Amino acid sequence: MSVASPKESPDSSQRIDSFNGEQSVYFVPLRWWKDAQESTTSESVDKREVLYTATTGSSYGGPMKLINNIFNSDILFDLRREGDGLLNGEAGEASVSGRDFALVSSDMWLQALKWHHDNKNNEKGVKSFSAGGVDRGDVYPVQLRLSVLQETNSLAVKICKKDNSVECFRRACKIFSLDSEQLRIWDISGQTTLFFENDVNSSKDCQQQTDQEMLLELQIYGLSDSIKLKESKKEDGSTQQTNGITNGINGSTIFRFGRSNSLSFLGKAGEAGTLGLTGLQNLGNTCFMNSSLQCLAHTPKLVDFFLGEYSREINLENPLGMKGEIALAFGDLLRSLWAPGASTVAPRTFKAKLARFAPQFTGFNQHDSQELLAFLLDGLHEDLNRVKNKPYVEAKDGDGRPDEEVADEYWRNHVARNDSIIVDVCQGQYKSTLVCPICKKVSVMFDPFMYLSLPLPCTSMRTMDLTVMSADGGSLPVSLTVNVPKFGKFEDLQKALVIACSLPDDETLLVTEVYNNQILRFLDEPTDSLTLIRDGDKLVVYRLKKDADNSPLIVFMHQKLEEQVILGKSSPTWKAFGIPLVSRLSDIENGFDVENMYLKLLSSFKMPTELFTGKLENPIEEEAIDKEVTDGTTSVEESNSTSVKESTESLPDPDPVLRLYLTDDRGSSIESEILKEKPVNIKSKRLNVLARWPVKELDVYDTCLLSSLPEVSKFGTKRPQETVSLYKCLEAFLKEEPLGPDDMWYCPGCKEHRQAIKKLDLWRLPEILVIHLKRFSYSRFMKNKLEAYVDFPIDGLDLSSYISYTNGQTTYRYMLYAISNHYGSMGGGHYTAYVHHGGDRWYDFDDSQVNKISQEKIKTSAAYVLFYKRLVEDK
Repeated sequence: MSVASPKESPDSSQRIDSFNGEQSVYFVPLRWWKDAQESTTSESVDKREVLYTATTGSSYGGPMKLINNIFNSDILFDLRREGDGLLNGEAGEASVSGRDFALVSSDMWLQALKWHHDNKNNEKGVKSFSAGGVDRGDVYPVQLRLSVLQETNSLAVKICKKDNSVECFRRACKIFSLDSEQLRIWDISGQTTLFFENDVNSSKDCQQQTDQEMLLELQIYGLSDSIKLKESKKEDGSTQQTNGITNGINGSTIFRFGRSNSLSFLGKAGEAGTLGLTGLQNLGNTCFMNSSLQCLAHTPKLVDFFLGEYSREINLENPLGMKGEIALAFGDLLRSLWAPGASTVAPRTFKAKLARFAPQFTGFNQHDSQELLAFLLDGLHEDLNRVKNKPYVEAKDGDGRPDEEVADEYWRNHVARNDSIIVDVCQGQYKSTLVCPICKKVSVMFDPFMYLSLPLPCTSMRTMDLTVMSADGGSLPVSLTVNVPKFGKFEDLQKALVIACSLPDDETLLVTEVYNNQILRFLDEPTDSLTLIRDGDKLVVYRLKKDADNSPLIVFMHQKLEEQVILGKSSPTWKAFGIPLVSRLSDIENGFDVENMYLKLLSSFKMPTELFTGKLENPIEEEAIDKEVTDGTTSVEESNSTSVKESTESLPDPDPVLRLYLTDDRGSSIESEILKEKPVNIKSKRLNVLARWPVKELDVYDTCLLSSLPEVSKFGTKRPQETVSLYKCLEAFLKEEPLGPDDMWYCPGCKEHRQAIKKLDLWRLPEILVIHLKRFSYSRFMKNKLEAYVDFPIDGLDLSSYISYTNGQTTYRYMLYAISNHYGSMGGGHYTAYVHHGGDRWYDFDDSQVNKISQEKIKTSAAYVLFYKRLVEDK
């Protein structure tokens, strides 16, 4: 804890002189220090340790302010002094947790660092520890403002944003969080004791000076904040789910703090000990970057290239490049990973260059490893492009020429402008064919590709629950379950419903979404995506008679009187209920016909007579209501329709008869009352009618059944995991399909934009084939990750039957050598990499950890990006 700069005060100089300005204090995990201290037989350490526990910062006038968002408040808390000399008693082996830390002097820190270094490398013939060789990148400073609270025997701590860099302040927010297990800090350096003593002396010399504050620098070592959301491997081969913070110590023992923050030993960092098996430190949600980097760093031709004299090919003049900075940063990083005896590498320089040229990767948010990979491959290509002056070339259509001639022309034009190690190794070519559905014009193009993004076809199936209403009220609603393509169109849902309903030729279906007892929307656009339907939506399907005259629809909504207490006074209020009823408006002349149609649609909900007659106490009233229901001749008094108000208004007296009103589309604004003898004025293709029921008449119907409406997919329903072959994914990618309405093609024949039919074919395959599995889907309302298990070949991916043109190649067989994995969901998660390292050896690269994994375990539902290299055919 070295003094950085004191707050201006008359007594600050005295406080500074009380400390050894050359002796910094390091903040380290207590377990890390204890392991070294307990194993050292040299001179004993002065046992002046003091235990502090973190509490809320009452000295700052309120509860502790501690956040994860670096743009909010400063960090304020107190360190209450609990006692001296308690380390061996209270912080024994069993009681040390992930929230116990130590303050040690620089000498103590170097001694512990030497012990961990020697303990790790004593059997590897690595040179002995040298203080001059310590990587200072593993230490980062945090500035603290401290003041002594003598009355509570505490230190008031304030960590300000203005005193620290963005990254250091963000890390401090996580380290000093009091939201989980209690934070305990053991001062073994003895500096805080001097702090208290000097505060007493200064108080005697200056009684008027209060609230003295000093800006101090704490050296933090051995702590990172990478979030783990994958299954960690136990020594016995089983797995346990972890979800916590991994505290990695570069070149030392690594610890993981799980849900309970208990300490668990995972082994030595970089213990694999062979070339290329070097971990990457997580700088804060950079696992996505580490995963892609490890895959590229083990791509054979790229490794040879960047370990050679690659700087000779850097193009400093390319306006599309980055002046060679990305290539140099990646080359330096790759060389560090492949250096003999390399320990964990912190990719800070590369991360800084990445953020500079790709602002979307600035900061410490989680990103997509494939997006990073796409940017990096393109950036490396432009930085290493051998073409200094790109010629102008014009893309020409095939116009009936042989495909071979057109493809070679396109490839020559591409290489004339793009020539690099990335093009040599990673780029292929596919054929794109567009056919106009109107004039049948055919357009053929040959485009390069850096990777293939394949859909997951089997995961497109989605189970949906709907309610089907009869066409004439002759039967009760039916719950129906159908399977539809998850990324299909509304027309796919229509087809599935026609089959499930065994729909006769004289009927059609109207699919709607119902919300708050009203029709929210009609799902009648066949090309709309099914992703617009959420799992919590409620869909109702109406069976309607086909009508050649395209008669208007009539939609009935229902309301009933309910008692509502307002300001202590009970009053009847209209409340919506039930599923809307829909029919065709045919043979309708007056209000009497409308009421009869409504009662007919409701007839299936009528309860048996013996069930509801017992509810009526007055037999005369029972007879009257029974007559009204059976003949549908309920009288309605003529009144001025403008006097009827909105549905939310309370009425002084319950209306004794059923009344029907014309409303707007939402049923919230009444336009006029429908009178029996008066003709109905139909102005549009849909007539919206609101039925207001008197209490007694509604007793005849089963309103509970009328209101029963399931969701599309019940929350929490577990679906069985689907399995799909990688070949099926490739076939779905190459399948002929129409362009979307937002991706229309301008037809040179029609001179208009058309929804053309598109077909892709593989034409030229690269030496390194990168396959991206499209697990993440996005729509207007939701984001989703597809968890399907993709069964991909490891040693023999054979694409010979999928290539359209042999192009002189003798083999189209590939071998898997790397996988970028994603564990978790859309909102968060964790990336790792599996890398082949010769023979049948595979390794799991999990940020700074590198562990061997059996080949049988590398095929999981977390596989996201697959890296294949072409096999050399045996002579």
